[in-house]
Parts: sequence; structure tokens; C-alpha cells
Amino acid sequence: MTITEKEQGLIDSFSIYDDWMDKYEYIIELGKDLPLISEDQKTDENIIKGCQSTVWLAAEKREDKIIFTADADAIIAKGIIAILIEVMSNESPDTIINAKLDFLKEIGLQEHLSPTRSNGLVAMVKQMKMYALALKMK
Repeated sequence: MTITEKEQGLIDSFSIYDDWMDKYEYIIELGKDLPLISEDQKTDENIIKGCQSTVWLAAEKREDKIIFTADADAIIAKGIIAILIEVMSNESPDTIINAKLDFLKEIGLQEHLSPTRSNGLVAMVKQMKMYALALKMK
């Protein structure tokens, strides 16, 4: 499945809900399926800087794909990182680096987050792209 197909799948899933409270519930549900980071990787160096909550993110390269795992101490942050991982995990470094992630605007996520959570979302995307760039060079 391409990154565009994954994005479209999320757009379709979010379009089922009319009310943003229902969409928040869906985000929380997605967080429950988050590929969890191992406890030994919950270190300061894996914390995403710029998030209101504590969000840990790890990445590893398997063959030519990047696999992300994460965890967060807040349910909305956990759901947001789960959405990003659903789209960007198991993709090539170049695909991740070049991902536009227009689906975030299309589902209305950024406009319905508080400014601090919106900043956190940007920090999450930036960190995922930085991991992809670093792992591409290895």
C-alpha cells in the first residue's frame, strides 16, 4: 500500500464522523493500536522536543523501510503519533522525507488542535523525517 493510499484510508475513516468530539474519540482509539516503543527506548534522547505531552519515538531501518514505534503519556498525543506512524511506517526513507502529508489538512486535524498540540504535531512530523534522513545515510 502506498503512502497516498494510506492517507486516503484515513481521510475516508475520518469522513465517517461529522462531529469533532467523535473524531477525537477515533483518534484515541487509534492510539490504542500504536506500535509501542520498548521500555528501554523510553529515554530522553527519544523524546520529541516541542510536544506538550511526553512523546517517545524510535525508528529502525529494516531492509530499505523505516519502522517507527512510539508511546505518549497523553491519549490524544498517543493517537496523533499513531496516525503518523500508520502513514509513514514501513516506507522508504525517501518516501518519508518527501511526504507532503496533505491528509492532515484534509481531515482538519491541525485546525482542531490547540496551538500547543498543533506545534507538537509539527514536531512529530519533523522528528520522523529527521530519523528517515539519518537512517538513509547509514
